Amino acid sequence: MDEEYDVIVLGTGLKECILSGLLSVDGLKVLHMDRNDYYGGESTSLNLIQLWKRFRGSDKPPANLGPSRDYNVDMIPKFIMANGTLVRVLIHTDVTKYLSFKAVDGSYVFNKGKIHKVPATDIEALKSPLMGLFEKRRARKFFIYVQDYDENDPKTHGGLDLTRVTTRELISKYGLDDNTVDVIGHALALHRDDRYLNEPALDTVKRMKLYSESLARFQGGSPYIYPLYGLGELPQAFARLSAVYGGTYMLNKPECKVEFDVEGKVCGVTSEGETAKCKKVVCDPSYLPNKVRKVGKVARAIAIMSHPIPNTDDSHSVQVILPQKQLGRKSDMYLFCCSYSHNVAPRGKFIAFVSTEAETDRPEIELKPGIDLLGPVDELFFDTYDRFVPVNEPSLDNCFISTSYDATTHFESTVMDVLHMYRMITGKNVDLSVDLSAASAAEE
Repeated sequence: MDEEYDVIVLGTGLKECILSGLLSVDGLKVLHMDRNDYYGGESTSLNLIQLWKRFRGSDKPPANLGPSRDYNVDMIPKFIMANGTLVRVLIHTDVTKYLSFKAVDGSYVFNKGKIHKVPATDIEALKSPLMGLFEKRRARKFFIYVQDYDENDPKTHGGLDLTRVTTRELISKYGLDDNTVDVIGHALALHRDDRYLNEPALDTVKRMKLYSESLARFQGGSPYIYPLYGLGELPQAFARLSAVYGGTYMLNKPECKVEFDVEGKVCGVTSEGETAKCKKVVCDPSYLPNKVRKVGKVARAIAIMSHPIPNTDDSHSVQVILPQKQLGRKSDMYLFCCSYSHNVAPRGKFIAFVSTEAETDRPEIELKPGIDLLGPVDELFFDTYDRFVPVNEPSLDNCFISTSYDATTHFESTVMDVLHMYRMITGKNVDLSVDLSAASAAEE
């Protein structure tokens, strides 16, 4: 332990493990510590006995739910965009060799009290029951504009500078109604609230293109993929990568106190009376509570069921987005469902999550619109956790703190935080110009 490291990483959450892997590949000397005796931190996956201990205070789940070891229940469930940034990071680091992925069956949106498939192309827009005949034609024209748009080819811009035109202005050119705008903004572009309408339209167009490119990769029912055996596999895969490149791992290290020199810069981490010296520390908010600020709270329900979510074409894995306006809320609600088809539950069992940014102190009532869509449930658990963001200045103290996970059930914002931290730590960008077709073998 009494050695000097370039970076000490505290916590084995997904963000910390990705950074540990990237920094080790870069040739930095990394020590990775965690006060827990398991990988994953807040983003771990639990078996049935662990789930019961955490939420019911007992280690005897009912026998009718099947073997405990057949369950991998993610505490922060998220699907991965098939053409998104996380996939590029996985390929860049070659972590795909430790993981197997499978496409997610369906992507749906809640609109006017019903669940509908998300239309992602001009052809799907024409078929969608979400819109009337004239609205379909208007939507089709908008989808064609987005599909043809190429940032580097002004001929495709339709005379618009999308770095200046707001999303609201772009959409109003096509005369789309509020319901269609809701679907486009929340279920395709995956915005979490309506602030995007007053921001430059380029971001929304890029997000819509990412959605349709991801959908096209598998010709499947959704743009998402998800690892077999759950997300708990991801931190461990990056931990393996770090170890291959010389990273050192120490789990079950109590305390993990960050030490500072007289100038307030980090100089090491002490645990069990020993101090490891370092130049920089990477950690989740729980390790440096005096350098973070609470910005919100996530409310979540976890359901074990014996059937898929109704009205999703019997999908064994699915995301349903409930846009804020449909519920009279300030932020969206998300349904996530996975099952034995991704090896996260025994045959015949489904695990569903309902999550949202908490706006009250009563998650049972707040999450009811999502829970009502699940049909009968075998077991139901409620969970809330606070969200924190760093308030320190990393250039002054050399502490790089991740933000807490949000309520969304997809990974794009998570990966953006990782890449931002990597840039701050190293002063350079991760090279993500990878050939995505190279990953197809790992995804079947």
